[in-house]
Amino acid sequence: MKPCVADILAALPQTQCTRCGYPDCAAYAQALHEGSADINQCPPGGAAGVERLATLTGRAAKPLNPENGLEGPRTVVFIDEAWCIGCTLCIKACPVDAIVGANKLMHTVMEPYCTGCELCLPVCPVDCIEVENVTGSATGWAAWSQQQAEEARQRYEFHTLNSQREALENDKRLEEKALLKLSDLAAHSQHTDPVVLDKKRAVIEAALARARAKREAAP
Repeated sequence: MKPCVADILAALPQTQCTRCGYPDCAAYAQALHEGSADINQCPPGGAAGVERLATLTGRAAKPLNPENGLEGPRTVVFIDEAWCIGCTLCIKACPVDAIVGANKLMHTVMEPYCTGCELCLPVCPVDCIEVENVTGSATGWAAWSQQQAEEARQRYEFHTLNSQREALENDKRLEEKALLKLSDLAAHSQHTDPVVLDKKRAVIEAALARARAKREAAP
């Protein structure tokens, strides 16, 4: 019997590293279910992960695809606090909210929650993030547990929901500002030319229409 997406997702390590070529583990699981992805695209799961997916899907096991990366020990990142400028870019990039801090203040990695995805590395403008091997020679699922995977999945789901909520709140604030401006455009503009004001009104109304369409299309 063909496994459901949830069963496939549960067999993945939930690092959300995107090395499989998909935006997250759930998207990779969906692609595996549909047959559009292969079972050897998850370096964090390693050979043991491929075996898991082979057993689950009935496909033949095969070596990891080197284009997706190599199997290795689990890593965590650390921030060199002497160089951190508090830009918050790494905080935004972390899929499991394992980095804490605030704008223009020092950031810190909560090691137990770091999945080693390394998505924070390319966004750091001062290269103050270091990677450290924390499992020695243990790799793949030998360096990661099902409990850690489940915790990472829960943290990623919370991160995703929180990001969506913040985006909706920001969109709402922008829409309210646009509506306020539209209610008395002449008072909110330096222009008095009716033609210019009509053009501005059309632009704002079009933006509001796009915002409404986006909100209605959201799941």
